[in-house]
Amino acid sequence: MLNKKVFVVILLVSITISFSFGVSVGVFKIPPYSILDLVFDIIIDKNDNPIILLANPTFNISSIIDIENKNDIIEKRKKLISYIYKDNSFNLKTPTKIEQNIYDEKYSDLKNLNSIDEFLIEMEYGVNSKSYLFLPKVETQSLVVYHQGHAGDFYHGKETIQFLLNNNFAVLAFSMPLTGQNSNPIIDLENFGKFRLNYHDDLIYLESKNFSPLKFFFEPISSSLNYLDDNYSFNHYYMMGISGGGWVTGVYSALDTRIEKSFPVAGTTPIFLRLNNPTNFGDYEQRVPNFYSIANYLEQYVMSSYGKDREQLQIFNKHDPCCFSGTSSLIYEDEIQNILSLMGDGKFSIHIDENNYQHSISQDSLELILEKLS
Repeated sequence: MLNKKVFVVILLVSITISFSFGVSVGVFKIPPYSILDLVFDIIIDKNDNPIILLANPTFNISSIIDIENKNDIIEKRKKLISYIYKDNSFNLKTPTKIEQNIYDEKYSDLKNLNSIDEFLIEMEYGVNSKSYLFLPKVETQSLVVYHQGHAGDFYHGKETIQFLLNNNFAVLAFSMPLTGQNSNPIIDLENFGKFRLNYHDDLIYLESKNFSPLKFFFEPISSSLNYLDDNYSFNHYYMMGISGGGWVTGVYSALDTRIEKSFPVAGTTPIFLRLNNPTNFGDYEQRVPNFYSIANYLEQYVMSSYGKDREQLQIFNKHDPCCFSGTSSLIYEDEIQNILSLMGDGKFSIHIDENNYQHSISQDSLELILEKLS
């Protein structure tokens, strides 16, 4: 039997060695840091739902993806469009008003800018959308739809717009409904009376069997692209967005195959990864049961990526102070790509930006997106 003093010495030495190794792994990122880092995020982050997935090993992500072939995608896309555009106007409408070559002092210092055209889209209940088409000095066949998030006007994305202009992309910039230059109308509803539409959660009162407020998020884009198809010489449409604009990017690219490559940044993740964190749960538009019962988030990712030369790259900021931080999104990356591989077309991937501590699109992420577009 070991002497009690010897036992204590051995125990202390063991603890010291174990602690030192743990510190070395964490600080110097020696093996098996990469594995432990993923496990750490998944297991002990109290705001992250993957802990439930590990506790329930029978859960299979692919089991909630009801897509096996191209016809499944076509059918789901048709139903999603019908749910949003109950008047069947998806490929019919164009902007209400267009002003060419406008002047806006906020953008007077943009480099490589030839002109700005303003598109106005007027919709039901007095809700509208004002977007800008930024055209570079060099004529281009490639356009990027840029969508700003809840921060407000797409002016907040000015650095991103400049980056794209610098690389000779035309940019069609949008703000979310009820933000930026867009209207906040006063409406009068039976049983509710008069009130102003200030927040996206207010839109739930407009939901009916004959109308979906989701239309406010997507009609400005579809109408604008319909007009561009007939009046400009663009051959390639791409799309990117930050935060709520990343959500719009994810859904719209599932609806419209004209979007070849899409880049949602810090804006979309499946519902089962949100349940333990209210800040990630999103506004009205991100949790409409009848809509997501047609095609859930994972299915929409497949739809956004599937097709010849189509691709979706999702970007998350690991240390994002707002939304979708960490690395939990990686758990569905392979599942989506596996389905696409079996179907024979399309690419899907996820990038974790480890160095961006802001809720933004970093320069590194922009360079990655540019690489995908080149």
